[in-house]
Amino acid sequence: MEKALLSVHVLAAIVFVGGSAVATSLFPRYAPVAASAGTTGGGERDRAVAALLHRISRGYGIAGIVVPVAGIVLGIVQGRMGEIWLNISLVLTIVAGGLLALLICPRQRDALATPGGTEPLRSLSMLAGIYNLLWAIVVVLMIARPGA
Repeated sequence: MEKALLSVHVLAAIVFVGGSAVATSLFPRYAPVAASAGTTGGGERDRAVAALLHRISRGYGIAGIVVPVAGIVLGIVQGRMGEIWLNISLVLTIVAGGLLALLICPRQRDALATPGGTEPLRSLSMLAGIYNLLWAIVVVLMIARPGA
């Protein structure tokens, strides 16, 4: 049972969290900008690619719910739910999920609906970086397990 739960947890993290992390990072590069704002990067702007990256960010974010669910069940089965590294990881996971659901995906949707300047895309890049950093910290906590 434990090995199956751990496999689901790790595979879902790789596929869904990894996929959403890449998609959120790439979105600003391809998101359309207003003609007056100009473009940089040799014409990389492509609304269709940006729309696909938004769908991946949203869809994989939703599917990624399996990661903490499997992790919580695994923590209960192993009797580790009282360990600080696991609780910190869970809090960071909630923060990352909230960041994706409440800030990143809505701003991606807005950027697709009404192309603006590059400033909103810079904030999206920053949010994607924070999202990815949160997941990197969770991975380190899962490996190092401080206090275990």
